[in-house]
Amino acid sequence: MGDPKRPQKRFERPNKPWDKDRIQKELVLIGRYGLRNKREIWKLQTQISNYRSRARKLLSRIENPDEVQNRELLEKLFRIGVLPKNATLDDVLGLTIENLLERRLQTMVYNRGLASTIYHARQLITHNHIVLRGEMINVPGYLVKRDEEKEIDYAPGSPLNNPEHVARPNIQ
Repeated sequence: MGDPKRPQKRFERPNKPWDKDRIQKELVLIGRYGLRNKREIWKLQTQISNYRSRARKLLSRIENPDEVQNRELLEKLFRIGVLPKNATLDDVLGLTIENLLERRLQTMVYNRGLASTIYHARQLITHNHIVLRGEMINVPGYLVKRDEEKEIDYAPGSPLNNPEHVARPNIQ
């Protein structure tokens, strides 16, 4: 259960802190997805590592394959939007960090054209200009589920609701 004053860590640090190739890859991801720091990358890598380890454990059960747990894992990853409906456990082993980075609210706002840059998308989210299903969400790292994708919009009280607003990106 643990001590409430010491919450469980949500990420694992890299084993080799000064690995040049890893640092360069992380910097590319930070620039492409507008992340604040490397800790955001490490959180998603830990999450993917957990999904992969669950899939490996389920694949290793030769005598008693548990179809319920297989289905639960695959349905969860389908709801998140990283796997298609007819995916298998082998597809879970092929997940990359880009799969989860594409599902972040910040990336979705930028890809939908609500922001002019990825950094602008982060600012709109943290300043409460974006709503998801009518609820304000100010966490850029929120993983958008498949059924919530189409319900990302400007907040009703936001000045960006006005199509003539200066900061609103030009959508062709």
